[in-house]
Amino acid sequence: MANLTNILIVDDRYENLVSLEALLEQPGLNIVKATSGNEALGHMLDTEFAVVLLDVQMPEMDGFEVAEIMRTSERTKFIPIIFITAINKEDEYIFKGYEIGAVDYLFKPLNPVILKSKIKMFLELNRNKKQLEESREKIELQNRQLKEISIRDGLTNLYNHKHLHDILNRE
Repeated sequence: MANLTNILIVDDRYENLVSLEALLEQPGLNIVKATSGNEALGHMLDTEFAVVLLDVQMPEMDGFEVAEIMRTSERTKFIPIIFITAINKEDEYIFKGYEIGAVDYLFKPLNPVILKSKIKMFLELNRNKKQLEESREKIELQNRQLKEISIRDGLTNLYNHKHLHDILNRE
C-alpha cells in the first residue's frame, strides 16, 4: 500500500461510489470510498490523498462544508478537490465551489474520458510533488553531510580550527 496513490471519492449514494470506482480503477491506485462528509474527513486524518472527488449534495454535511473544513487544515488544505454533482448547475453554486478552493466542477452523468484525463493529470502532479519532496530531502541530507565535513578534520575527525574559532566567537 505504501507505493499506491490514494484517491478519495465521497458520495452519499453507494451506487455512485461503485460506478466511480469502476471508472477509475487502475494499477497503482488505491481508491478510498466515503458515504458522508464526516467519514471523508476521518479518512483524511490518516491517509494522504492525491485528489478528492466530492459530491456536493449530501445529508448532514454537504460537499461545500467538507471543502471548507479541508481548507482550514494544514494537512488537507492543498489536496485538489473536484466537485461532482447531479444538480446545481447554476453559476452561483459553481462559483461557490471555486471560491472554496475546488479545482474543478463536474456534472453527472460524468463523461468517463474527461474524468479519467483529469484524474490522470492530478496523479501526475502528485507523482511530481513526491519526487520533489524526495529530492529536497536528499539535498538537505547532503547539505548536512557537507556541513559536517566542512567543520571536521578528515584524518582525526576532530573539529577544525575554523569551527573552534566560530564556537569561541559565539561564546
